[in-house]
Amino acid sequence: MPSVFIKTYGCQMNERDSEAVAAQLVSKGYSLAPNELVADVVLLNTCSVRDQAEQKALGKMGNLAGVARKQGRSPILGFLGCMAQSRGRELIDSLPEVDLVLGTQKFHRTAEYLNDLLAGRSRKIVDIEEEAGSQGTIREHLAAAEGRKAVSAFVSIMQGCNQHCTFCIVPDTRGPERSRSIPEIVAECEELVAQGVREITLLGQIVTSFGRRDYPPVEGRSGFVQLLDAVHAISGLQRLRFTSPHPKGYGRDLVEAYGRLPKLVEHAHVPVQSGSNRILKLMHRGYTRERFLELVEELRSVHPGMGVTTDIIVGFPGETDSEFEETVDLCRVVEFDQAYLFKYSARKGTPAATMDHPVPEDVIEDRHQRLLEVINERALRRYARLIGQTQEILVEGPSRRNPARYEGRTRSNKIVVFDGSERHRGQLLNLRIERVGSFTLYGDAAIIGLDDFPTPAATVEV
Repeated sequence: MPSVFIKTYGCQMNERDSEAVAAQLVSKGYSLAPNELVADVVLLNTCSVRDQAEQKALGKMGNLAGVARKQGRSPILGFLGCMAQSRGRELIDSLPEVDLVLGTQKFHRTAEYLNDLLAGRSRKIVDIEEEAGSQGTIREHLAAAEGRKAVSAFVSIMQGCNQHCTFCIVPDTRGPERSRSIPEIVAECEELVAQGVREITLLGQIVTSFGRRDYPPVEGRSGFVQLLDAVHAISGLQRLRFTSPHPKGYGRDLVEAYGRLPKLVEHAHVPVQSGSNRILKLMHRGYTRERFLELVEELRSVHPGMGVTTDIIVGFPGETDSEFEETVDLCRVVEFDQAYLFKYSARKGTPAATMDHPVPEDVIEDRHQRLLEVINERALRRYARLIGQTQEILVEGPSRRNPARYEGRTRSNKIVVFDGSERHRGQLLNLRIERVGSFTLYGDAAIIGLDDFPTPAATVEV
């Protein structure tokens, strides 16, 4: 029985793709190796959003090939995903030890191609061609394949992107938008809930663009909101999330959905990218600073405790000191619960890569550090306000930092660590927040009296 190890770089979409590939391989008789040094097959699922991610993957593959030679082993080595899509055969030409290169519309063919390589029917395989219907092929889930129970799950609802932001290579690596059907997505979600999943996160490059061509508005509700309504109606589902949206996708119907659908949690990850209108225009984002601030106000008017997180790019070509300060000011005003900061990285073939007045690396580094300090300071304020409050959490399992304790997430997507046990996995618990760490909350088990909690009807029995 061959063993496989998959390492993932990049976003949650990549994580979901890797999970689906792993589930596919397990169902075909493969085992999951504990590390890359003992695996018969090593696959790197790659990211192309930043050059650093590509360099890490290339360096990792070179290291894997070198170690295998020293060990006298010949594992199958492969690249999957976005970098595989953009570079294709170039990867095999530069790294001859690589046997497999699969693009973003070919994940479902991984087992087929690996079988050919292991059986000697093929020597090298590169497949980055488009494939109709590929958006509906990422359906397998690893927990189901291995017979394990999972509390939460990601469900891919679409592939591709039509936004064409000037800094982004995703439309080239993922292709144009292709949405799955609502009945197909609901069926997958129902299967997951039947297996014990209590929280589902809907995934897409821009989820709010879901079904724009396939599902015209009904009673003022977009195709995406129609999908939210359909998934929300699944019996046994306790929580519903989605990522990543685009600020342009937040119409009144979606904002109102947060107040109308109780399973839709109070968390919105809304990438702002910059606080400067001129930079936003150069980025081709399609909204203004004023509209973004208005949107945050609308969301928090529906739920004052709405958790708002974002993405920001520092050092976009031509960004002046004053324009950077506009971003800093926006972060002070919004008080994001968390923000993912990215140092601008030029991607070949994107319009921004040839723009005038690139920002020097040392300036980008300084701005990145300054903005990080402002965001962390404001976020800590928001976390500290929760001390003494009671928060509902969905218990996910042992804490990743301290397996002796358990953790779950609030509806606003904050991690809470507490003294629990395996029997609490999958339960909704109300915890009193006693203290705050670095982007972590702590609940006191002695105060909430976990032993007195009844078992909810929808609890996952483990």
